[in-house]
Amino acid sequence: MTDPSSSHMFFIITEKPKYPGHIRPGAICFIRTYKYESEISKTASVTKLRVLPLPDAMLDYDIEMNCMKPLTEEKADLLLAMAEEDRLKWFRDRKALQTALGLTVGTAVTVEEDQQNLRGVIRYIGPMIEPSRARPITGRFFGIELQGEDKGKGNNNGIFGHKQHFTCEKNCGVFAPFSRVRPVAPSSLLRAMSEPSAQPETEELSPGDRVTYFTKDKSHHGMVVSVEEEDGKPYVRISTDVDESGKTGGEVKVSIEMVAKGEVPSGPESMIVDSPPVKTHTDLHMGLNSMVEVTLATGNAYGIIRWMGLLPERNDVMVGLELEEDNGVSDGTFKGCRFFTCPPKRALFVKPTSCRPDSRFQTISANHCEKMPEMDKLDEDADYGTGNLECFPPVSTEQVNQILIGRMKGIQGHCNSCYMDAAFFGLFACSSVLDSMLFKSTTPQDAPIQRTLLRDIVNPLRSKGFVEGQHIMKFRMQLQRHGYSHSFTTDEKDPEEFLNIVMHHILALDPLLKLSAAGKVQDSYCYQIFLDQNHSLVLPTVQQLLEHSFHSAGLKLAEVPSCLILQMPRFGKKFKMFDKIIPSLELDITDLLSEGPQQCILCGNLAVEECTDCFKEHVFSPTGFKVFCRTCSAQVHNHPQRRSHQPVPLEIPKGYLGRGIPHTLTRDRLELFAVLCIETSHYVSFVKHGPNNHDWIFFDSMADRQGEMDGFNIPEVQACPEVGMYLEMSPIELANQAPRDMKGVAKRLFCDAYMYLYQSTSMCLYR
Repeated sequence: MTDPSSSHMFFIITEKPKYPGHIRPGAICFIRTYKYESEISKTASVTKLRVLPLPDAMLDYDIEMNCMKPLTEEKADLLLAMAEEDRLKWFRDRKALQTALGLTVGTAVTVEEDQQNLRGVIRYIGPMIEPSRARPITGRFFGIELQGEDKGKGNNNGIFGHKQHFTCEKNCGVFAPFSRVRPVAPSSLLRAMSEPSAQPETEELSPGDRVTYFTKDKSHHGMVVSVEEEDGKPYVRISTDVDESGKTGGEVKVSIEMVAKGEVPSGPESMIVDSPPVKTHTDLHMGLNSMVEVTLATGNAYGIIRWMGLLPERNDVMVGLELEEDNGVSDGTFKGCRFFTCPPKRALFVKPTSCRPDSRFQTISANHCEKMPEMDKLDEDADYGTGNLECFPPVSTEQVNQILIGRMKGIQGHCNSCYMDAAFFGLFACSSVLDSMLFKSTTPQDAPIQRTLLRDIVNPLRSKGFVEGQHIMKFRMQLQRHGYSHSFTTDEKDPEEFLNIVMHHILALDPLLKLSAAGKVQDSYCYQIFLDQNHSLVLPTVQQLLEHSFHSAGLKLAEVPSCLILQMPRFGKKFKMFDKIIPSLELDITDLLSEGPQQCILCGNLAVEECTDCFKEHVFSPTGFKVFCRTCSAQVHNHPQRRSHQPVPLEIPKGYLGRGIPHTLTRDRLELFAVLCIETSHYVSFVKHGPNNHDWIFFDSMADRQGEMDGFNIPEVQACPEVGMYLEMSPIELANQAPRDMKGVAKRLFCDAYMYLYQSTSMCLYR
């Protein structure tokens, strides 16, 4: 049974062993080959084998031989990539395992993702985590680049764990175990390829069959001429409709795994799409930057008119559209000439009669939406001054149920706008800390953007509890038209990128944060928390994260901020540093200020020294910088373990020198008022609207959807008092909470936090 080519023997548990209790059916175990051979050489009948369970492989256990079945290393690697409870089912499906072993890089496949079967090509086969001596296998995954209409439906660009496994466009990559991957070619033919001794079963493809074949990431159509074998591998001779050079009537020979029976749609293949004319009345006032929809062979597509005019070799007027999705044919070029600029495969040239106004906003109930405004007239409104506009007050705790709670409440999402929806809801629904940005003097160019924010977003949110998606799109179009980003209307952004543009470049808001480092003051609007590699935090509070970050970077606050926006530590958007973070409802920043009196943490008198070496010693307290009066500092550092510490003097206001400090020293604290969270590239927000731990609401701008391509998103705001229950738990109780078992939406707040928003109720009166 031993494999001389492998240094390990692998097994799958098929029946639950008597001991240990945590080993369950489906577990993968291994033993080093030399140990296995040593065991079987001792006796003719081995009833137990001492194996190591994966993935931990920390302790070995004696498992009964009749409870497990041997595996090849390749099959064990495939099965290890999937959930333990699913492995036995797939272990018994020998055909599926054999088909998976026959998959190679370049094979056309479908992959199951979010309950959809998406078309793609395998670009990577291997582990997500590098194997080691202790863990000889870590699971074989398939990295797939999505193709055609399914581009953009993935969740990565080929990167996992900071490692580039393959290269593709943003959100066009998927990593999956073999159980979610199916070859496009018939499985019997793939099995024949992986089993050279078997004869290819070719009856599934016959001469005359219409097929789609893939070459160099492109798909083509043709007819099967014959199925042949060369060097033991099956190939298909195909009479092409149009070959790679654009000629018709050619012939190619393609490896069989790159061929799919039938014609698989792959999107527009010509530079100009003669979409069927609109049967309903076309809006004759549509112009540049109008939002329109057009019918393609694959369904309705939505975009913005970026260009109008005559194309080479065409006598009729055409329009150039920038589409929301990759259903186009270029990046704004036509036969080598550029007419406008947009991302690749987003440009489409059509006749004006093929366009009609975007219907998604006209479908919505009249109670919530009106006709989409003409975007080409955004800057032509009379009087963009804000002096005559009233700013409605934030929604109070008493008004939350009446104004905000329910479906079709909050801000309606539209085309990757969740980062903006969540940020605006968090900032303005129940807080006025940044209302000054709604009235701050700005340039004539940017005044329309400020007016849209106040009149069409903030005021409707606070008065009616609902902002139509058209107003968010209008705001995004204004940002895009004024040159802040060419993809604001289509692509997902990070909240900090968007907030920086709005607060700094458009509204010229004074920086919210002034940081002091080595005597120099730096300005910022957001603060990204970074931790050194030697931190000891496991289940941190936001207070601890901020203090550790300031400590490792040598930072202090030059003044109390009116609004503090904190980005949680992450490895990119998708990889969290901590499984859970405990929200600090109040953030004590007294010790983080570069100036001002501080109390000795032991006796309460005026502190004159700070010891950074004592910072991580929890014998004092788990939070706060370690500052001492002279007497306490001498006593603390008289301990043998602290004699090497080097305290530094604090900057003390002159008025406090030479005297003590009262024990009732006022401490500077900030209140938490909102949290932005991210899960699978989708942003949502939590808002704390009242003084109690249970006063929380949860907002999702795309909680549901009405219709498909021609439908619209349904936003929802819901009360989530269950958050308070977890806030009142001890750290040990909270650590033991399995995320999947947490009630309501609380898991998303504690496990998926991306950005915390704090306010100073006193300082915001002066900013």
